[in-house]
This record gives sequence, structure tokens and C-alpha cells, in this order.
Amino acid sequence: MPKKKNKTYLGQLAEAADKLFHGQAVDQYAAICYRRRPDSQAIEVLLITSRETGRWVIPKGWAMDKRLPHQVAEREAWEEAGVKGKAKKKPFGYYTYLKTLDTGGKVPSIVQVHLVEVVALQTEFKEKGQRSIAWFPPHEAATHVREPELKGLLGKVESLLGRQATGGTVDRKAS
Repeated sequence: MPKKKNKTYLGQLAEAADKLFHGQAVDQYAAICYRRRPDSQAIEVLLITSRETGRWVIPKGWAMDKRLPHQVAEREAWEEAGVKGKAKKKPFGYYTYLKTLDTGGKVPSIVQVHLVEVVALQTEFKEKGQRSIAWFPPHEAATHVREPELKGLLGKVESLLGRQATGGTVDRKAS
């Protein structure tokens, strides 16, 4: 009997495409938490580990009653990483991934992502001790996450925020 190959992540997503196209995906909301280094103004983004697999991810969660999507992103950032910050109301983008349910089944999830500017980090928060947290330059963070669309979003963070910091233009010659 031939040895069964492990499916790639994209292969697993492709198998879930039918569910996506027929409205059987679940919605979640997430935060790309960022800060500027005081010494250089360089952008850093926060990654956390998932509780189940220890993979690097961003804070995300389910819709909450009476909270708008950007407010959910702020709340998840606090619960999962101790981040206090202000989320942009407009979504930064979206990505899809396969959410493993408590039953063991997998369902495609469409994640609406909001940028959250970190104003403070609290030492006490709901999921303290359940996750690791680390700061990375955006392009390095992109190499640590599994989801291709999230890699793309992380790759865009620095150029967007750099343009905003300089009033719309980036001087590529400045160091």
C-alpha cells in the first residue's frame, strides 16, 4: 500500500473551498497589534502562540454581543496578550484559515483583521500563562505564521504605517 502523503496547508484549504463558496464558513475578528520602537520609530508587530498547537498567530476571536468588529479585535488583543490599544475601525484586510472545533472537526473561518496601535501592555490579563508573546519586524513576523493571506497582510504593515508616519510618502533613501 502506498504511503499516504501529508496534505499541505493550501491543499487542506482547497478541500474546504466548497464550504466557503456555500456560506458555511464562520466569521472571526483579529488584531495586528503594532508599536513603534522609541529609539528608531521602526514598526514591530505582536505575535502570540495558539493554545492548542503553539503556532504563531495574531489575537482573534468570535463576534461578541454589542461590540463592533474593531472592538472585538481590541478585546481579543487584551484577553490574549495584555494589549491595551486603539483599533482602526476600517478593516486592514481578511484571511482564511481552517478552525479546529472542540469536536475535532474543521471549518473554514474568514477573519476580518484590524490594526491595533498598542498604547500599553498589561502584565495581568485573561490568558496569561496560556500563550507566549513576542515582537517582530513585520516581514519577519510574516515568516512565522502559517496562513498565506496573513503573511501578505503582515508584509503590508510596515509600508502602510511608514507612509502614514511621513504624511503619505516614504523616503527610501533615509536610514
